[in-house]
Amino acid sequence: MNQDFYNALTDILAEERVLTDEPMKNHTTFRVGGTADYYTIPRTKEEIKETVRICREWAVPFYIIGNGSNLLVSDKGYRGVMIQICKGMNEIRIEGHTLTAQAGALLSAIAGRALEAALTGFEFAAGIPGTLGGACVMNAGAYGGEMKDVLRYVTVLTEDGEFLTLGQDELELGYRTSIIARRGYIALEAVIELEEDSREQIKARMDELKERRVTKQPLEYPSAGSTFKRPEGYFAGKLIEEAGLRGYSVGDAQVSEKHCGFVINKGNATASDIMALITEVADRVERRFGVRMEPEVKRVGEF
Repeated sequence: MNQDFYNALTDILAEERVLTDEPMKNHTTFRVGGTADYYTIPRTKEEIKETVRICREWAVPFYIIGNGSNLLVSDKGYRGVMIQICKGMNEIRIEGHTLTAQAGALLSAIAGRALEAALTGFEFAAGIPGTLGGACVMNAGAYGGEMKDVLRYVTVLTEDGEFLTLGQDELELGYRTSIIARRGYIALEAVIELEEDSREQIKARMDELKERRVTKQPLEYPSAGSTFKRPEGYFAGKLIEEAGLRGYSVGDAQVSEKHCGFVINKGNATASDIMALITEVADRVERRFGVRMEPEVKRVGEF
C-alpha cells in the first residue's frame, strides 16, 4: 500500500470507506476475483469527482463498479482503485410520472418503487441484478424492454472532470452501448419517465417475467447473467446449444444446462476457468457456424 496515496483518498472519504487489498469475489455476482489494491465507497457525486481526480493525479488506474453483476475480475486482482457506486448512492425520488435515481440504485429497487407509485414501463428491468448506472452505460434490456424506452436524462462525470446532463437524444443508446460507454463518462444519476397503470396490472407483469426467469435461467448459481452479446441475426444460447456445448465445463465453470447463454460458477470456479470456458465456447461456435460471439461480461485485470 502506498501510504501517501491512501492518505489522499482518506482525505476525501472516511477511512471505513477506503478498503485495501479487498477480495473482489465479495463484490461480483460470479463470486470470483483476486484483491483490489483499493476499494472505495463514495456517497456523493463530488466524492466521485475528487476520487477520480486523485487517481489521475497519482496516475493510478481506477474502475467503476456497481453491483458487480456483469463483471469478471482476474484471479490476480486489480492493481488500482475500485470505485463502487452502489451502496452509498442509491436514492430514488418520484414526482408524478418521473422517477429520479442515483446511479447506485438497484434496478430491482427502482422497479419496486415504480410499482408502489402505480407507474408502468420498468417491469422489464425488475429481475436484472445490476444498478441504474451500469444499465444506462450499456442500455440494459430484457424481455423486449430497454433503458432507451424510459430514460430521459442522465447526469455524468466527463473525462474532463465536469458534470454534464445528457438528454435522451444525446445518449446514443444502442444495443448494449451508449455515448456514456464510448466516451468514458461515469453515470451519476438518471431521470426515468413512466406511465400510470394499476398496481395489479404492473404486479401481474412483474410476476409473469419473474416466473419466466426462474424457470429458464440458472438463478441458483453465481453468474454474470447472459455471457455473450446477441450476434446479429442469431441467439447466443441457441448457437452454443447447437454446437453441442450444453453442460460443457472448464474446472467449476460450466455452460448452464438450464440455459446455454449463461456461464455459471458451480462452486469453486476461478476467473481463469471462466475466461477459458468463454474463449473455448466462442471458438467452437465460430468453427461450427462462422459466427464470432462477443462476451457481454466486462473483464478487469490481467488474464
